Amino acid sequence: MTRKTTDPLAAGTTTTTLTLDERITGALVGAAVGDALGGPVEGWTPEQIAERHGGRVTGVVGPWYGDDWRTARPIAPYHKGDGHVTDDTLMTHALIRVYETVRGHLDAYSVADHLVPDLMSRPRWIPELEAEALPLQRIFLAEKWIVTRLHYGHADPREAGSGNIVNCGAAMYMAPVGLVNAAHPEAAYAEALDVAGAHQSSYGREAAGVLAAAVAAACAPDASPASVVEAALSLAKDGTRSAIESVCEVAPRYTDFESALVPLRAAVAPFDTVGPHYRDPSLGARRPSRLHSVEELPVALGMLLVGDGDYRHTVLGSVNYGRDCDSIATMSGALAGALHGEQAIPAAWVKTVAEASRLDLHAPARALAEVAREIFARDTGRRRAHEAAFAVLTGDGR
Repeated sequence: MTRKTTDPLAAGTTTTTLTLDERITGALVGAAVGDALGGPVEGWTPEQIAERHGGRVTGVVGPWYGDDWRTARPIAPYHKGDGHVTDDTLMTHALIRVYETVRGHLDAYSVADHLVPDLMSRPRWIPELEAEALPLQRIFLAEKWIVTRLHYGHADPREAGSGNIVNCGAAMYMAPVGLVNAAHPEAAYAEALDVAGAHQSSYGREAAGVLAAAVAAACAPDASPASVVEAALSLAKDGTRSAIESVCEVAPRYTDFESALVPLRAAVAPFDTVGPHYRDPSLGARRPSRLHSVEELPVALGMLLVGDGDYRHTVLGSVNYGRDCDSIATMSGALAGALHGEQAIPAAWVKTVAEASRLDLHAPARALAEVAREIFARDTGRRRAHEAAFAVLTGDGR
């Protein structure tokens, strides 16, 4: 339950503090809803989106190609739209299942030992396929890479991400790492970098660490969009930091996403390797670099500032940005949801996405909150043991 506490410095005033459970629920439900809203317009420009839908997307919409979604893109015959979540949510929930199994902090070996088998051994309902299937049959090539490298190639899990295309594939499902390390961005960053080493390298891996840190920062009792960005910048390295700085310098100038769409794209463009045409990437696209960044994370943070943390405004800005907007909205939805809880997410959107995707959006949150408490208790015990040992070493414990 939400707690109301009295401020001792201001008699009679109260502040509302969300509990861990509420922040975890807000983040995970918020990420899934953002994913589902962005899916049907992924890959298009803001202009194309407005033309297709007669204006900006304001909620759940149908497939881009209508009833022809099965044959319009034969290489990817997915039913994107109508409230269906995409691979972003499938991977997020898979990572939560790993936490449920391990019941402790994760690393690259957890991906090899638990995530990979989960993806390739147990059929689940896949909303975009409208069928029971292995998650492996839906995830993108950059995610299939971890199965190829770890299951078939027996690569060192800590190095398996090297050689993969560099994209937001790891960052898009890294919110659970931030939630397990709620209010501790540094720990979230370190754990996510370890986990993502099995999947990504370069700025793709960096984005995973920074996204996890941002989610952890959003769980702090006094968190705000500004404090989330500050935490991200305190940890981000190289091109990722530069891209976040560029976007988040521009974002506060705007309070409506319509006017921010073009400026935010212009701010991130110098750091983005995909190029101006999302469906026709440049020859240098998605290659390792210390100068570049994935586009999705900086824009998600930028939209969080434009929307001042308001879930609806933040996520709709992310959706109407186009390009890889399901992942942008997944990230910004997790951040806004962690800041304000599920109460900030339109209930009609939650209901539609849950029913259309045939998913219990709350069960993963309950499971992760339980695991997070167990991990914190063990972390506390280890920390106290270390403090006691150090006190003896320094003579303070005599």
